[in-house]
Amino acid sequence: MDLDTYNAFCAALPATNHVVQWGGAHVWKVGSTESGGKLFAIGGWDDGKVTGITFKVSDIAYEVLRDQPGLRPAPYLASRGMKWIQHYDAPGLSDSELKEYIIESHRLVSLNLTRKLQRELGLNP
Repeated sequence: MDLDTYNAFCAALPATNHVVQWGGAHVWKVGSTESGGKLFAIGGWDDGKVTGITFKVSDIAYEVLRDQPGLRPAPYLASRGMKWIQHYDAPGLSDSELKEYIIESHRLVSLNLTRKLQRELGLNP
């Protein structure tokens, strides 16, 4: 998945907000910055083969994915005990698998918003 496809896909998810920060990383959050938006995906460098994409996963998915070729515990986030995976090299995940994990990351993160904010954003009815 290239960076343009990643950004378009994340933009199509409900109640998302995009910002470029941390040295050019494309950061996607659920909710706005003003409402306390929460990070669900980070897209970064492109080595000509694979665009680096980081996303939150469940405990079980973390155990399954962390040692797969092209995937690793996300630098910085995983070192702090958070369950985040980084897709960084081939073979990694197919585009369709990556999209499913980004959707799940969006869902997992949205569940950490207040119930009031979830209702306001039309999430998790």
